[in-house]
Amino acid sequence: MSVPPAPSFLSVGLSLKIAFTCDQQKVTCGTTLLGWKEHAWLVCEWPLQLGHDRRIAGGTPCTVSYFHEGKLVGYRSEIREVIISPVPLLFMAYPKAVEEMHLRKHLRVPANEPLLLMRADHDDSSKSVLPACDYVGGLLKDLSESGCSVLLVRKPSWLRLGTTVRMEFELPGLGHITNLTGVVKNIDMRHGNGMIGIEFRFNKLEYIEYRGWGGSVRQAVEQCVCRRYQGNDLLGAR
Repeated sequence: MSVPPAPSFLSVGLSLKIAFTCDQQKVTCGTTLLGWKEHAWLVCEWPLQLGHDRRIAGGTPCTVSYFHEGKLVGYRSEIREVIISPVPLLFMAYPKAVEEMHLRKHLRVPANEPLLLMRADHDDSSKSVLPACDYVGGLLKDLSESGCSVLLVRKPSWLRLGTTVRMEFELPGLGHITNLTGVVKNIDMRHGNGMIGIEFRFNKLEYIEYRGWGGSVRQAVEQCVCRRYQGNDLLGAR
């Protein structure tokens, strides 16, 4: 199996899952891809789970996997070198073959973050500030590449199936998302509160204030889902 061009399966900031054997123990840890040289090596952050006193011999076989654009991507590699100073880095061999598994549905992972929901399809576009009745607070309960579920204490009168909304919420460890557009796809309100399902509409007007490496909101959502997938923190598929 040949390896496709690096830009098609690698990007700076990818959350990687690395598995290898050290001192006769299987080790699985997460890290972030920082860069690569085609057909030579990959470089990533030193995994925090390993601590700085862990010694890994060059040539140690390993497997690398991650979730990217609706696919599980994996390949065999080996650890080439570990650098602790001045910055802890881990170098791995560039893959000779890449395996992909296409997912029929997007993985869905749990979340528990405050979210601000704003009406986006109101009629009066002359107003620069939305009235208070066009805002509602909620709790982000799960997340996938394609959308999310939000718990609401109350449902505003304007919120219906097909309503276009804008969202603002935090992705822990990644950044703060603002102006993300979505469409309400389902509503399950009981006793005045309940859950709504929203499908994302990425339109390049959304923004994220990153904590570290930059990228798009779509990439940030992918990374968040991937990291929680790597921790086997799954709810199922959407």
